[in-house]
Formats: sequence, structure tokens, C-alpha cells
Amino acid sequence: MPGIAPDVISHKLAISSTYKPVRQKRLSYNAERYEAMRTEVEKLQTIGFIREATYPVWLANSVMVRKSTGGWRMCQDYTDLNKACPKDSFPLPRIDQLVDATAGHELLSFMDAYSGYNQIFMHPPDSEHTAFITDKGLYCYNVMPFGLKNAGATY
Repeated sequence: MPGIAPDVISHKLAISSTYKPVRQKRLSYNAERYEAMRTEVEKLQTIGFIREATYPVWLANSVMVRKSTGGWRMCQDYTDLNKACPKDSFPLPRIDQLVDATAGHELLSFMDAYSGYNQIFMHPPDSEHTAFITDKGLYCYNVMPFGLKNAGATY
């Protein structure tokens, strides 16, 4: 599976020990949403972004959101897990500092990766904490999913 080597960077969860793990109950959906969820899970499993989870202590719901194209997007509700993780205090650079830093250079490049978050692996001990529930079982992410607190700072 392509992506940034885990020894370069991986997403770690700093879960506070003062929070009790939460296992959300599975939501019910209509047949159309279940089919879209199954298709997405199969795709993510085939490309190695997710794997089956066994006995996770944190468990998030899968939420199906309608896309503007009429299809479905599968998201996970990491609200409870995010409450247990403190916010990264890493400040982003100011725009004027970024512009000043480019002065005097002949070449400037901007890069964006396809499914950028999915190019960064989860720290292996934290992977099971990204577990989510579907009608076909429990899965967790091998790569950094959207919706986790501090994922933007890692990216």
C-alpha cells in the first residue's frame, strides 16, 4: 500500500486516561444506505485502508451522508474519541511569513496528494481506537481517517 513511510510520520492519538472508552451503538439505516456502506467498506478493505477489528475499546458509528452527486459518503462519528484527545498546540505559520519565506526563490511548488489523509498511517497501537461499526462487523483504520482531532495538524 503506498503512502508515507511510518518511520517518517504516523498519526498518534494522545488519549487522556481520565476518559472512559465509549462504544457507540450501531445506527439503523435503509437498504440503500446499507448497500452503499458495504460497497465502501469492501473498497477500503481491498486497498488496505481498513481491517477487521477485534474487541475494540473505542467504537464509533458509521454515518452515511448524501453527496451532491447523489451518491453516499461514509463517515465515522469520532465525537467521543475526540473529546478524550487534547488539542495539538502546534501553531500554523502565518500567511505573511509563508509569502516572505518564498522571496528570492526561482521556483515554488505546491503539492497535494490524492486522499491526502490516507497517505499517512495510523500509529499501530492507536489503530484499534479508530474502530467503527457496520451491519457486517467491526473495522479499524490502518491509515489516518478524516474526523479525528489533530489529523489536520499531522497532515
